[in-house]
Amino acid sequence: MDMRRLVGLNFAKLRKDKGFTQERFAETSGFTQQYVSDLERGLRNPTVVTLFHLASALGVTPADLIAQLDPSETD
Repeated sequence: MDMRRLVGLNFAKLRKDKGFTQERFAETSGFTQQYVSDLERGLRNPTVVTLFHLASALGVTPADLIAQLDPSETD
């Protein structure tokens, strides 16, 4: 799987698990809603620094954003 897509899917799942909408996450994290949307659709290629900021804002580790998905989670 393309890494941008993998990060996007992981980010979307973790964001939803934490109870954030894209808009609410954007408001609290300093990222724009458009960036969050693009990230989740695999249209962004975040830097390592950005991965750390995203993970910190979600309360997860950067490794959580790049972990391979269980096939049942891609549906």
